[in-house]
Amino acid sequence: MTTTLTTDASTEEEAPVLLAVSYLRVSTREQAERGGTEEGFSIPAQREANQRKADELGARIVREFVDAGESARSADRDGLQDMLAFIAATRVQFCLVHKLDRLARNRADDVKIHEALLAAGVTLVSATESIDQTPSGMLVHGIMSSIAEFYSRNLATEVTKGLTQKVAQGGTPMRAPVGYLNVRRTDEQGREVRTVEVDPERAPLIRWAFETYAQGQTSVTGLLRDLTARGLTTVPSPKRPSKPLGKNTLYKLLTNPYYAGVIRYKGALHPGAHEPLIKPALFDQVQSLLKARKAQATRHVQHAHHLKGLLHCGSCGSRMLLDFATNPRGTTYAYFVCSGRAAKKTNCTRRAVPVQVAERLVEDSYANITISEDDYRHLAAEVDAAFDKRGTGRDQEFADLTANRARLEAESDKLLAAHFTDAIDLPTLKRHQDRIRAGLADIEQRLTHHDEQHTGGRAFLHDSLRLLTDAHRAYAHSDDGSRRLANQAFYTRLEITEDEQLRQTLAEPFATMVHEAGGKEAKREHSTSSDVACSRKTLWVDVKGLEPLTFRV
Repeated sequence: MTTTLTTDASTEEEAPVLLAVSYLRVSTREQAERGGTEEGFSIPAQREANQRKADELGARIVREFVDAGESARSADRDGLQDMLAFIAATRVQFCLVHKLDRLARNRADDVKIHEALLAAGVTLVSATESIDQTPSGMLVHGIMSSIAEFYSRNLATEVTKGLTQKVAQGGTPMRAPVGYLNVRRTDEQGREVRTVEVDPERAPLIRWAFETYAQGQTSVTGLLRDLTARGLTTVPSPKRPSKPLGKNTLYKLLTNPYYAGVIRYKGALHPGAHEPLIKPALFDQVQSLLKARKAQATRHVQHAHHLKGLLHCGSCGSRMLLDFATNPRGTTYAYFVCSGRAAKKTNCTRRAVPVQVAERLVEDSYANITISEDDYRHLAAEVDAAFDKRGTGRDQEFADLTANRARLEAESDKLLAAHFTDAIDLPTLKRHQDRIRAGLADIEQRLTHHDEQHTGGRAFLHDSLRLLTDAHRAYAHSDDGSRRLANQAFYTRLEITEDEQLRQTLAEPFATMVHEAGGKEAKREHSTSSDVACSRKTLWVDVKGLEPLTFRV
C-alpha cells in the first residue's frame, strides 16, 4: 500500500527541504487487523516513530509504503518493490524504517536492498537503531541484519518444533477441514487452549458423503451436486463468506485421512486426538474406489478415439466398442466390435470393423449432407420469410411490453419522489415498489424471450445452414477433438451395417435443412436420391415446410 503525503510548495521555494520515504511492515495479517482497526496497532506505532525521526533529520516524508501481513524473508513484496521503484525515479535523501528487520530478515536481500538505496543516493535510517554510513555504523548494520536473519530462521525452527510436538500429542497443526471447527477456550489457569470439535451442522453431511460414495453408485461430480443440494458449504470467516465446495475440494476431502482420526503432516501419518467422523474401513473403501476410477479414466484417455461411443451395430443396435488386437509379430490393430456380441447379450454375428473403415464411412457421410451454395441461399431466404411471418404478430406485443416497462419505471420515480416529500410512508413505498419490481422482472423476461425466439433463433439457423455448405471439407481438415464435436452435433445415431455401410440419423435442425435441400434438388432433376449409404428417405424428418425452432436457455 502506498500513501502520498501533501507538500507545501511555497515552503520548498523558501528553503530546500530534505525528502524521505517511510516504509512500514507487519509480518502477519493478524497483526495488521489486531484491535479491530484497519491497520492494527503496530503500523501506526511505526508511522509515529518514523515521523519523529524525520523531524530530527529535518526531512519531510513525501511517500509512505506499507506491507501489511507480509514476511520479510522474501523481498518480493508489493510495498517494498514500489518503494525501490519510486526511489530510483525521484530525488529522495532518506529511507526511514522503524527497525532494520522491517526491511529484510534475509542477509542476502538486505545487501541487495541496501545497494539499491546507495545507487540512488539514498541513506537508510532506522528510527530505533544507530546506523549510518560510517565504518562503525556499517558494522552495526551488518550485525543487526545478521541478528534479524538468525531470529527469523530460529523462529521458523521453533514453530516447526512446536507443531511437530503438537502432532505427536495428537493435536491438529493446521486449520481443521470441513466438518470440524477450530475452537479457542480458556482453561482454569486462564491459559488459551486451542482445540478441534465436530461441526454439528456439517459433520453429518461429511459422513453421508463417504457412505454414499463407498456404495459405488455415484461419481465425485454427482456426489458434489447432491452435497450442494443438501446445503454443504465451507465454514465462513470474517473475510470470506461460506460457499459451496468445488470438485477439487471435495476430492481432497474424500482423500483426507483426518476424517478417520489420522493426521497427515509432512508426508507422515499420525494418530489424532480429535473425534473421527468415519471408520478407517470406510475410508479405505473410498480410497480403493477413487484409485480404481482414476486408473479407469487413465486407460480411457490412452485409448481415446473421436468415434468412440458414437457408433452402433447396424444388425442388433448395440453400441460398438473400441478394441485392440496384437498379431504374433507384435503389431497392434484397432477395431470397433459389437458390444452385444462381445458380451453375448445378443445373437449378433456382426464381425469387427477396422477403425480406418469406420473413419472413412463417417467422413464420406459428410459429403452426402453438404448442400450447394444455391440451396443455402434458397433455404436462408425461407428462414427469413418464416421468421418475418411469425414475427409480424409479435411486433405489437413487443411495443406493448416496451410501453408498459416505461409506464412502470415512471410510476416508480413518482412514488420515490412522493416518499421524499413525505407524501407516502416507507411501508407503502416498499409495497408498491415490490409490485413494480415484479412487473418489470416479468417484462424483462418476456422481452428476453422475444429476442431469443427471433434474433437468436434466426442467427442460429443461418449459422447451421452455413455449416452445411462446408461440412465435408471442414470435417476432413479438422482434428480429432473437432471431429468428435461435429459428429455429436450433426448426428443423433451412427450405425454400421453388415455390409459396412453407414446409416445415419441427422440431428435437428440439420435433418430438416438437408431434407428441404434434397427435395428441391430432386424436383430439379426429376429423380429421387438413391440408397447410397445413409438411407436418406427413411431417416430424414418429414416436415411441412421450415418452421423456426424454439430454444430454451
